[in-house]
Amino acid sequence: MHPIWSGVIGFGLVNIPVRLYSPAREEVLDLDFLHKKDRSPIRYARICKEEEKEIAWDDIERGYKVGKKGYVVLTPKDFAKADARKTKAIDILHFADASEIDPIFFEKPYYLEPEAKAGKAFQLLRRALEEAGKVGVATFVLRHRENLAVIRPYKNGLVLDQLRYSHEMAPLDELKLPAKDAPVSKKELKIAADLIAASTERFKPDVHKDRYLKALQAIIKEKARGKIPKARGKAPVPTKSDDLMAQLKRSLAHHARASAHARTR
Repeated sequence: MHPIWSGVIGFGLVNIPVRLYSPAREEVLDLDFLHKKDRSPIRYARICKEEEKEIAWDDIERGYKVGKKGYVVLTPKDFAKADARKTKAIDILHFADASEIDPIFFEKPYYLEPEAKAGKAFQLLRRALEEAGKVGVATFVLRHRENLAVIRPYKNGLVLDQLRYSHEMAPLDELKLPAKDAPVSKKELKIAADLIAASTERFKPDVHKDRYLKALQAIIKEKARGKIPKARGKAPVPTKSDDLMAQLKRSLAHHARASAHARTR
């Protein structure tokens, strides 16, 4: 892994030098865009609107538009000058219970790694958070933007979870949702609760894999051999309100049969 940021964690007056890493390793198909006419690859170019020609990265700078044609050019030094501390510090503002933070605000996790001589202070913060059962609510600047985050213990390390700001979340009332007290029969609720109870098991992240990706790779292999792939699975059919009870009962019965079969294997 390569660090994407380096600076300090501000813990009171203690500054712990750390590096920030993205733990995400997305497994995706490397699909190219092709021209329908001749299936030649499409590439993206950085075209100068004035000269109508492609520009190399080394000849590109960032600017903020002022007026109709003018720009204020910003250099890497300008971004640092905006706030010398914020660009190099993850400042813990306060501590909170993790349960107080709605999961909807969580956006992206990062690993934190201490610099060589900061191991003691790093582990002190991790153990203090672990024993207190708290997370640190912090801010940090990444990609020219101040982000909200929480720092929490994870195994023998620390994870920084980038959060969304509340004003970035669209209000729920923009959706057409049924009333919270919409009529649901006691029998339907009882069977739904039974189905949830019967289907409850401990979350094991290693069990879950991207099965759709493997199916798509199989399609590619078939087409590469000149075959016409067959459709896998069946498209879901929405359950009608008057069929809800029957489908709940079938779900519960199906789960019971599947569980019995698993036990006899």
